[in-house]
Amino acid sequence: MQAYQMLEVNGLKTGLKSLLWSAAALVMLISLIVPALNILTVALMMVPFVVLYTTLTRKEFALHLFAVLGIGFFVLGPAALILGLFFVIPSIVMGHMYKRQAQARTVLTVVLLTILGQLLLQLVLFSAVLDVSLTREIGQLIRGSVTELSSQGLLPASWSTEMTESLIRTMVQSIPLTFIVIAFLYAVITHWVARNALRRLHGLEIPGLKPAKEWMMPKILVLYYLIALVLDLIVTDDGDSFLNVVLLNLIPLLRLVFTIQAIGFFYYLADQKRWNKVVPVLLSIPVFLFPPLSLIGVLDVAFPIRKSFKKP
Repeated sequence: MQAYQMLEVNGLKTGLKSLLWSAAALVMLISLIVPALNILTVALMMVPFVVLYTTLTRKEFALHLFAVLGIGFFVLGPAALILGLFFVIPSIVMGHMYKRQAQARTVLTVVLLTILGQLLLQLVLFSAVLDVSLTREIGQLIRGSVTELSSQGLLPASWSTEMTESLIRTMVQSIPLTFIVIAFLYAVITHWVARNALRRLHGLEIPGLKPAKEWMMPKILVLYYLIALVLDLIVTDDGDSFLNVVLLNLIPLLRLVFTIQAIGFFYYLADQKRWNKVVPVLLSIPVFLFPPLSLIGVLDVAFPIRKSFKKP
């Protein structure tokens, strides 16, 4: 007996589970316009499309996609196509790599770059076609917020226009870092949820990431981090130079990398010491809350400190 009921739609055999995933994609697409609810759905929007592409043929996937976007267009208008296609493209990339049984690290890297490329492309298109400038919108938002807070007496008396403009400049210059973090989170969350869904609901084995205890970043990143920190100390902070913008984005990004490495070290330590599984989770929380603790990750990569804790 088949694992799930098969239905005939326009000459194509379409599983009931596939129809349910399509319905989920449609509901999530429509819910993107619902305040509060869209925070959750936007994080999981790629999952149904990844599952559909992985479990269906291209022709069947196209049928489901056409139905979802068609109904979405009828309900939301052109916004459904713009939002839908943004999530569909990296979903197809991830699903295609799943079919090829690509390693998880490769999948995440390619999907991250795909999402990052889309974000940059949309930034350019919005500015060129719709005359919507992200930098201008950020400036207006911050100036408006500062004006409102100032009128309510919630800002210190020493707050000046120069400080507002400096804040705007920092926010604008941090856009690359923000885009990278967004792309990374999308790739990781989608991979984790979609992989588990495919394994548990469809019986498909998708390669996963290495266990956290085995994580190890390339040693060259330590050198990059040290160079960036030294340059940050000696370079004049004139705000608008290319090097300042690079350092503004590179240092927090590398700090995040070594924060992840520190978490891997905690899991390794817990495995060697046979600690309860909740211990490395609890140890990881302060690392995120107190960025200097990412130094643990730097030391883990730079020196063979794990040998000191290795079980005999």
